[in-house]
Amino acid sequence: MSALLEASGLALRFGAVPALDDVSLEVFPGEVVAIVGESGSGKTTLLRVLSGMMRPEAGEVRYRDPEGGLHLVHDMGEAAQRRLHRTDWGFVHQNPRDGLRMRVSAGGNIGERLMAVGARHYGQIRAEADEWLRRVEIDPARIDGMPALFSGGMQQRLQIARTLVTRPRLVFMDEPTGGLDVSVQARLLDMIRALVADLGLAVVIVTHDIAAARLLAHRLLVMRRGQVVEHGLTDRVLDDPQHEYTQLLVASVLAA
Repeated sequence: MSALLEASGLALRFGAVPALDDVSLEVFPGEVVAIVGESGSGKTTLLRVLSGMMRPEAGEVRYRDPEGGLHLVHDMGEAAQRRLHRTDWGFVHQNPRDGLRMRVSAGGNIGERLMAVGARHYGQIRAEADEWLRRVEIDPARIDGMPALFSGGMQQRLQIARTLVTRPRLVFMDEPTGGLDVSVQARLLDMIRALVADLGLAVVIVTHDIAAARLLAHRLLVMRRGQVVEHGLTDRVLDDPQHEYTQLLVASVLAA
């Protein structure tokens, strides 16, 4: 099986601080890869570079399209990148307000993404929006409600519905449970895991939550100071960490 996303030799500095230092990884179809590390480790920068939102100073990111062709993400034009993010890719922001149109109804947020890929039949768009509200555990009776009136957890679930309605093959998630109550986090993680499995998505997820990474991810990358200090199958990395930094991360969770 060929990788859906390949990155090699990624490097980026912010002044004297290395945000990325020779980072490489592959993501395969249907695989969930979690990137973990403390604040400032470079994990969010890596996600933004992988998704084309930020350009590295060195290295490249290659994306394999449905026909098997490889494309250099940062050589794509702005219009091509926008099209890619509307169709084959999705991005779930930590703050759902960054991924929603707050002055558009819940159903309109979902329908807008469908229209971006060519849907035009109002009745079918509304039916699809209704179905996706159900899938993310939002009462379809709120289809005409405004996101600003939703709780933080509901806004995040709505953003996920908006992102997944076009069934992208690859989804980037930036701390999707950040800022939510623990009980809401657990419910959201269970929902994400079920949707990812049901749709067969490839996901790259950034999280500081080791428990979330264990629940969701097949493979784990541990970052520190812009470098990947350890990577491998999630259970292997968390149950038998080899790098002292990973050992500290795991120990801090066990002590909490």
